[in-house]
Amino acid sequence: MTDNDYFFGDIGCWSERTEVHKAASQGQASELQQLIRSGASVNMVAVDSITPLHEACQRGQAQCVRLLLDAGAQVEARNVDGSTPLCEACSSGSLDCVRLLLDHGAKLNPALCSRTASPLHEACVGGNSDCVKLLIAMGASLEAYDMYHGTPLHVACVNQHTDCVKVLLNAGAKVNASRLHETALHHAAKGTLVDMIDILLEFGANIHARDHHDRRPVDYTTPGSPSAACLQQYETTPMSLQQLSRLAVRTQLGTAAIRVIGQLDIPKLLISYLCYQ
Repeated sequence: MTDNDYFFGDIGCWSERTEVHKAASQGQASELQQLIRSGASVNMVAVDSITPLHEACQRGQAQCVRLLLDAGAQVEARNVDGSTPLCEACSSGSLDCVRLLLDHGAKLNPALCSRTASPLHEACVGGNSDCVKLLIAMGASLEAYDMYHGTPLHVACVNQHTDCVKVLLNAGAKVNASRLHETALHHAAKGTLVDMIDILLEFGANIHARDHHDRRPVDYTTPGSPSAACLQQYETTPMSLQQLSRLAVRTQLGTAAIRVIGQLDIPKLLISYLCYQ
């Protein structure tokens, strides 16, 4: 059997985990540099299609990521689950790795298939709000759709990462986007984080939305729990005119809200209120 029999697309050759993989994963920059200089391929794929770049990003090994990219590592290589190195870096929460990958042309919004999530989804799974902020600032799609959970907002709620939820909503994520009629508020209601529920409602979440089981968010809470009490209070107490005005402004401005509001010639206190600070 020849080397060509093992060729996998335009990425490299099928192999067991190589020394390059090991050095990249363990952050052994000097050893990795020596392997590269000796001619070792930086694009070899293991049986699960993981490249050394995937490994370095999974572990947040920024120095190794830089060495691999400078040596020609393919920034858009996909593993068996369809994840790119940028997805792995976002999952690990390594801002340095994320920046390096973006500087080398990594796609913020790669095409999604049945088994893949976007880099923004992965950052939300890990609760890495700084990565979420960076990705959004660079143009990541707030409404990228993962078939298992829906949008990044859904994922942040499922994983109970309130900081990510607030970042996404402030950036203009659609609070009432649904998957099988299930909204972010449904997911939040299944948890126990009242702060998350409160934030979603302040951003206009539909408290009466029904999912594919014909259940409202409150139907997923435990009677008498703080979560149930929060939802019931919103059901029985209408928003104030002040809250409704803020919501109307934010809805009208959409994803441009933070940028536009910050430029308004109005008191800083009002800007803070409009920006939910």
